[in-house]
Amino acid sequence: MGKLDGRVALITGAARGQGRAHAVALAGEGADIIATDLCADIPVCDYPLATLEDLAETGRLVEKLGRRVVAHQVDVRDAPAMRAAVDSGVATLGRLDIVVANAAIAPIGADPRHDPDELWAATLDINLTGVWNTLAPAIPHLVAGARGGAIVLTSSTAGLKGIVNGSVGATAYTASKHGVVGIMRALALELAPHSIRVNTVHPTGVNTPMIRNEHIERHLQQGPERGASMANPLPVPALEPEDIADAVLWLVSDAAKYVTGVALPVDAGFTAK
Repeated sequence: MGKLDGRVALITGAARGQGRAHAVALAGEGADIIATDLCADIPVCDYPLATLEDLAETGRLVEKLGRRVVAHQVDVRDAPAMRAAVDSGVATLGRLDIVVANAAIAPIGADPRHDPDELWAATLDINLTGVWNTLAPAIPHLVAGARGGAIVLTSSTAGLKGIVNGSVGATAYTASKHGVVGIMRALALELAPHSIRVNTVHPTGVNTPMIRNEHIERHLQQGPERGASMANPLPVPALEPEDIADAVLWLVSDAAKYVTGVALPVDAGFTAK
């Protein structure tokens, strides 16, 4: 018997990386999955983003665990499209209990030739407004279910402390991830009467294409935070997606039934420095 038997989880950015790990972890405990992802590259993002094949693979992994999955290629910046995807997923799977708003970009080592206004807008639109575009159609389904629920928003260590980089990309990323915490704190209070819990998770570097790419690697080697200042106190250079999924699974399970309004670092001690 799984911890999430009978429940349905919506996960954005689910095609690969942390999003896929969350989908597999929750499905492994009995949840059916609504999985969304852009599955296309973005001009101001210098590393390749997920593909339709990546999203299909996430679906195969969920189904291999015996769970149902509804997958949609959708941009979190497109509010009407997100609403249609959420409504369609709920109509197919019958309910909604869990939301993991995970979709984001990290243009910390962005090419300086990018237009700074476009870079700022894309980062805030995806990382912050995209979270709201996910929650706005999802919350009414959670409330209507009258069973309580759990929301986890993926922030970052950059949502708890600053990133010194001297670039618009790093500033935009830091601002967006701090903004996610603001959404969490407001909704934790607003939704508490419905027994819907809202928390953020704050990973340090995770071994995914978001940080394992030449632009981020160059920043880590040459930027103002290079060397020891970027190291985790615990002796691990980067976490695995499954490490974050373990925390998300705990937050959405009944083991954390009274945990809400919490910014949870999963960061090998990074924010303690």
